[in-house]
Amino acid sequence: MAETQALPAPSNFKIIGLVSGGHFFSHFYALLLPPLFPLLKAEFGVSYAALGLVVTVFSLSSGIGQTPIGFLVDRIGARWILLGGLVVQGLAIMIMGITGSYMSLLIFYAIAGLANTVYHPADYSILSANVAPERLGRAFSLHTFSGNVGWAIAPAYMVAISALWDWRAGLVLSGIGGLIMAVVLWSQSSSLRDERDGLRESNKSAPGSNDSPEISAASVGGGIALLFSPPILMAFMFFMLIAIGFGAVRTFSVAALVAIYETPLAVANGALTGFLVGSAAGILIGGVAADRFKKPERSAAIGFIGGAALLILLGTVSVPIATMVALLTIAGLFNGYVQPSRDLLVRSVTPEGATGKVFGFVSTGLNVGTAIMPLIFGWIMDNADPRWVFWLAGAIVLSTLLTVGGLGRFRREGERAKSN
Repeated sequence: MAETQALPAPSNFKIIGLVSGGHFFSHFYALLLPPLFPLLKAEFGVSYAALGLVVTVFSLSSGIGQTPIGFLVDRIGARWILLGGLVVQGLAIMIMGITGSYMSLLIFYAIAGLANTVYHPADYSILSANVAPERLGRAFSLHTFSGNVGWAIAPAYMVAISALWDWRAGLVLSGIGGLIMAVVLWSQSSSLRDERDGLRESNKSAPGSNDSPEISAASVGGGIALLFSPPILMAFMFFMLIAIGFGAVRTFSVAALVAIYETPLAVANGALTGFLVGSAAGILIGGVAADRFKKPERSAAIGFIGGAALLILLGTVSVPIATMVALLTIAGLFNGYVQPSRDLLVRSVTPEGATGKVFGFVSTGLNVGTAIMPLIFGWIMDNADPRWVFWLAGAIVLSTLLTVGGLGRFRREGERAKSN
C-alpha cells in the first residue's frame, strides 16, 4: 500500500493554524446555548428538559453523522467537506438568532450538529497528510487545544453579548464568525491537502503507476470491515471510556464535592475550573511528550494512572480546600496529557487512506460515552454514596489501560510488518 508523505509546502504551522481555527468553532458552537438556559426558559415558557432536548439533538446528529462523513472524506477529499460543514453550521447558528423561536433552535441546532460531523474526519486527514510524523503529536495537541479554547470562551461570550444586546445577537454574530473562518479556509484551500492527495502523489511517483489511480483505499464493505476490526473497535472503546471517566468529573464533580464534603459551591466550581485549565495545559505538554518519547501508549498510561489515582483519592480523603483545588487541577493536567497520545495511537493503527472513516468512527465513541455517562453518574448522585462519582470515574479511567495496551501492541506489530 502506498504511504502518504508529509507534503512540503506550505508550512506545518500554517496548516495547523487553519485546521485548528475551524475546530475552535466546532466546540464553541456546542456550548453557545447552555449558559442561556435561564433566559430561554423564561422567554419561551418551556422546561429545562425541553431546553436540554435542544442540546441532545445537537449531540445525536453529530454522533450519528461522523462515520458516514468519514467515508466521504476518504472518498472525495477533506477540504470541501470541511468548508461546507463550517458554512452550513455558521448559517444554521445565524438563522437560530434571526428567527429566535424554540422550534427554530430545535431544528437548526440539529442541522448545526450534523454539520459538526465534518471536523474530526477532515481535520485528522489534513493534519496526517501535511505534518511530519515527528511533529504530529504537537499538531494533534494544538488541534485539541483549540477546541478547548472554544469551550472556554463560549459561555463568557454569550453572557457578555446578551448583557450588551441580547442572546439573538450573540448567535447571529457567532454564525458570522464561522462564515468568516470559512472564507479564510477557502482562500487557502489549495493548502488544505489531505491523505487522498498524498496517495495520488505517491502513486504518480511510483514506477509503472498511471496518472489516474484509484484513490479510495477500500470499498465501502472493506471500510466497514476495517471499522469492526479489533484495533479500531479497541480505539472506539478507548474514546468511549475517556468520555465516561473524565466526562463524569466535568459534569458531576461540583455536585459530588458539595455533597461529600459540604464544599462551598464557589469553591467546588473553582476546583472544576482548575480541572479544565489543567486539561488545557496538559494537552500542550502531552503533545511535546508524545513526539519526544515515540511510545504514545506509555505516555497515555502515565496520564491514566496518575489521573485515576487522584480521582480515587479525592473521593476517599477529606483535604483542605487549596489541596482539593490543586489535586483536581493536576487530575485535569493528566486528562489533557493523554489526548495527543490517544490520537497518535489511533493514527498508528489506521491504514493509509482511511483516516477520515477511522477518526469519524472512533470519535463517535466520545458521543456514546457522553450519552451514557449522565445516566450512570446521575443515578449515583440520586441513589448512592456520592463518593462513588470519584471512585467509579477513577476505575473507568484506569480500565482504559486495557485499550492502551492493546493499541500499543497493534502499533508495534504494524511497525514490525513495515520493517520486514
